[in-house]
Amino acid sequence: QMRVVESGGGLVQPGGSLRLSCEASGFSLDNWAMGWFHQAPGKEREAIAYISSDGRKTEYGRSVQGRFTISRNNTKNQGYLQMRSLNPEDTGFYYCAVRLGDTGLGNRADYDYWGLGTQVIVFS
Repeated sequence: QMRVVESGGGLVQPGGSLRLSCEASGFSLDNWAMGWFHQAPGKEREAIAYISSDGRKTEYGRSVQGRFTISRNNTKNQGYLQMRSLNPEDTGFYYCAVRLGDTGLGNRADYDYWGLGTQVIVFS
């Protein structure tokens, strides 16, 4: 069974950092691009970061550009989202998703498999 599972969420103060992980099981990530999505309370799920299947291309949403870094380790079958300079607007659930085809960030409908999310709360 193909699964992706996020971890690493938690409570953090403004200006702090967190590193989220996404672990795939039941399949190899080698041919799958990965995206991270953010859903703030009461808002739509937004694509924020993308990495191609080989890790050579990345793309970011404007809200996280310069603060977040997406990466992956296909040997470990994992992807990551390093988040820095967090602010209260970054609060919400973060979802990892994978898709076939290295065609950029896209939107929610472009992704095939999703994790259940990990919660991040930025508070002062």
